[in-house]
Amino acid sequence: MAQKPSIPKGTRDFNAEEVAKRSYIMETIKEQFQIFGFQPIETPSFENSETLMGKYGDEGDRLIFKILNSGEYLKKISDDDYTSKSESLITSKISEKALRYDLTVPFARYVVQHQNEIEFPFKRYQIQPVWRADRPQKGRFREFYQCDADVVGSKSLFQEVEFVQLYDAVFSALKLEGVTIKINNRKILSGIAEVIGAQDKLIDFTVALDKLDKIGEEKVKEEMRGKGISEDGITKLQPLFTLKGDFGNQIESLKSILSTSEIGLKGIEELEFINTAISNLQLKTATLQLDVTLARGLNYYTGAIYEVSAPEGVKMGSIGGGGRYDDLTGIFGLKDMSGVGISFGLDRIYLVLEELGLFPDTIAESTKVLFINFGQKEALYSLGAVTKLRQANVKAELFPDAAISGKQKKKQMNYANRRNIPFVVLIGDEELNSGVFTLKNMTSGEQQELDFDALLEVLK
Repeated sequence: MAQKPSIPKGTRDFNAEEVAKRSYIMETIKEQFQIFGFQPIETPSFENSETLMGKYGDEGDRLIFKILNSGEYLKKISDDDYTSKSESLITSKISEKALRYDLTVPFARYVVQHQNEIEFPFKRYQIQPVWRADRPQKGRFREFYQCDADVVGSKSLFQEVEFVQLYDAVFSALKLEGVTIKINNRKILSGIAEVIGAQDKLIDFTVALDKLDKIGEEKVKEEMRGKGISEDGITKLQPLFTLKGDFGNQIESLKSILSTSEIGLKGIEELEFINTAISNLQLKTATLQLDVTLARGLNYYTGAIYEVSAPEGVKMGSIGGGGRYDDLTGIFGLKDMSGVGISFGLDRIYLVLEELGLFPDTIAESTKVLFINFGQKEALYSLGAVTKLRQANVKAELFPDAAISGKQKKKQMNYANRRNIPFVVLIGDEELNSGVFTLKNMTSGEQQELDFDALLEVLK
């Protein structure tokens, strides 16, 4: 018995309509990237393991797909190593490559490797798939596309301002109005860790805090206790969980909380700059909101951090995120190269647009006109017209098999309906003799006889 075919969990096939809708999103994002001056690059689907490992924190490292070495890789494992059952020891000897987890770390590697060919500041965009060994759920997949834009080689906060504008421009172009661009600063989180006496547990603290909207306040506190953060420190965090008001009011409250932390006050200063600039420039349809519990659990962020949420009423995780990373290229040997970047979650944006009915009706349209095939003579005549229509950028095709009965003609008409082809052309002996085309509108049923120029005019 033949094995039933399947695909791995967390991956998907896409039909023609889905591909068209995804392409619409990617082309819209790409257009705005280019308007803002970003240049495209691409990097390999897999990297050397040492490039990726240790850049995303312990949780991120566990989600990296490792690629087994080719050949008889087990021969490199000694009996002692094998019986130790040490994952880290064995993995390093049987897997030297891994699928990329995101586009940012490969981009940092690219910058270092090509630094002598790049003009700084370097603005790049990249739209490619990434892979994570995550638990699949709604809006969370193991294979998905990221659409990234980054700038390296500038510490100016105007870059952060521009990325807020870029988010606003993309979602406005997609007609996805009412998104919230949440912003925070890792310096503020470092300041809070300092104030509560948990500087040595900054990563544990931020990873736990980043889960607030997913698991709630009590679970976050429980996780912090499990990581060794004192009860006194958790009590000092309480104002964060209840911080309310507009951007300015929250900033004032933070100044009070972080009055003894130099790094925390620096983070506040940076956020004030961004907020003042955006207030003066105005956004089209998005809202900028301060969220001091936003942590983004990736180790490489050092300054501003972003996360974008869908319009109110749509249950979906973040549809974009990013931030400032001052030290990322340093791990590859290029010091003092600050960068900042953002990412768009294509798959989640797709689900939101689908839920809200925001895809244009014309996206799914493929073929504009189908020529019904009544036989060899008629098919050759039809192909001449199809060829000229295609040269005029009209999507046209001929049904390949001849209809030698009324049932087969009906089959071809049904084929046009199922594929949402709006027009069909019928050519029999009468049309061949008079040099005309009978065009049928598949929605209204209306038919008209046209010469080629008139046919082209209607179809264009």
